[in-house]
Amino acid sequence: MWVVVMFDLPVGTKQERKQATNFRNNLLDLGFEMSQFSVYLKYCASSEKAESIGSRIPHYLPPGGKIDILTITDKQFANMKRFYGTDRIKNDGKVDQLHLF
Repeated sequence: MWVVVMFDLPVGTKQERKQATNFRNNLLDLGFEMSQFSVYLKYCASSEKAESIGSRIPHYLPPGGKIDILTITDKQFANMKRFYGTDRIKNDGKVDQLHLF
């Protein structure tokens, strides 16, 4: 399962920019990776784990922010066509076996 978080956050003031940065950092702390500036992805081994992670995200949302959380299967993720510039990014839907931090 993949959890996709898409968001728009206000960044008009210094405080709003700081809150937006904190929100992104919280996503990174939860194990998400940035796909695009306001789109983050996380692989979860089960739908229960995906639900648990998804339920934590709204607690970090700054005032005036908007988030959409989408859960997709590995097969749906593998069917996504991904490009960087004019080059297509290989997308086999697999996750690296081990991440060491």
